[in-house]
Amino acid sequence: MMISIGYRNYLLAERIVAIVSPETRPTRNLIAGAKERGMLVDATMGKKTKSVIVTNSNHVVLSANSADTIVHRIEMSGEKIRVDEEN
Repeated sequence: MMISIGYRNYLLAERIVAIVSPETRPTRNLIAGAKERGMLVDATMGKKTKSVIVTNSNHVVLSANSADTIVHRIEMSGEKIRVDEEN
């Protein structure tokens, strides 16, 4: 099932391994590493990055949609997902 990650950009839901916040140092390091390897996809269309998606092919995708929005879209599609929430 294709999931919209914003601005007419789509990912296969079954390819998503993780959706994380872009504001932590480890995530920024992940983004930098993916850029160096040529595995970074910027799907923000110039907007602020609100979530970072890691795929099972080790691509890192930047999205202008929040992680909550993307998870909600996955849930609405009927895909089975496991959500671990840390408060």
